[in-house]
Amino acid sequence: MPIPDDVTGEEIDKDVRQELQSLPKGLAEDVSRNLVMVARLIDEDPEGAYAYSKIALRLASRVAAVREAAGFAAYANQKFSEALAEFRAARRMTGSVELWPVMADCERGLGRPEKALEMAGAPEVPKLDKAGQVEMRLVAAGARRDMGQLEAAIVTLQSPELASNSVQPWTARLRYAYADALLAAGREGEAREWFAKAVESDKDGSTDASDRLAEMDGVEFVDALVEDEDESEPAPQTKAETQDEAADVLDVDVEDEDEDEDETDVEAEAEAEAPKAAQTPVDTDGDDEDDAPQS
Repeated sequence: MPIPDDVTGEEIDKDVRQELQSLPKGLAEDVSRNLVMVARLIDEDPEGAYAYSKIALRLASRVAAVREAAGFAAYANQKFSEALAEFRAARRMTGSVELWPVMADCERGLGRPEKALEMAGAPEVPKLDKAGQVEMRLVAAGARRDMGQLEAAIVTLQSPELASNSVQPWTARLRYAYADALLAAGREGEAREWFAKAVESDKDGSTDASDRLAEMDGVEFVDALVEDEDESEPAPQTKAETQDEAADVLDVDVEDEDEDEDETDVEAEAEAEAPKAAQTPVDTDGDDEDDAPQS
């Protein structure tokens, strides 16, 4: 697949560049450029990112960073089985636990929420950093909801990180998940409060908390473009207006036409009231005798 000329491969993280040093220079450059394209496209064009990840995987399948990138590209395309296999391979290569939450979420995607909950209680979780532990909590709450355990999901999300007033990279998503769980459980007042808190902490628009909050408040957004199109279209004409325009073009007096139609109607009524005896009878049975009504 073509790669833009402005992509050099130097854009990738320093740690990934170090991993690629085990490859020949030219090959390392090709792999790094494909990894840059994966990172560029994974949010806006997941399918494109997936295609570039497959190229990188074909070139350097023994590099952990490549397996991880392939996993995230597959995950973005909801190819959960493939993503889980790549994440497991990357974890075997590095021994790191940082992929544990997303691996558990793949189990959810595969319809195995019980397995995700099992992973949430595994010894790997305490080894995660704070962001990883919050992510694991989000996955566990999602698994509870998958199983129809709404109240348990709400309890799972209740944590010091949720109660904290400090804003961290995960704060908006954690508050949003909590608000959404409350709303699903029918606790609308509390849900509105937490959607508002999510909006306050969502500086980069990572959630649609503002839209959810507006929806709860009964606010409807109107597409300005559609409204302008509607205003540019002329209003449909009435029958009378159409007649007037036609009369102007043909230089015909509509009122005179109406009078002519009235006179024609009067003549037709007069003919209909004329005595039937004045009309010539028609022989319908083929004989010479006059048809007469039966007594």
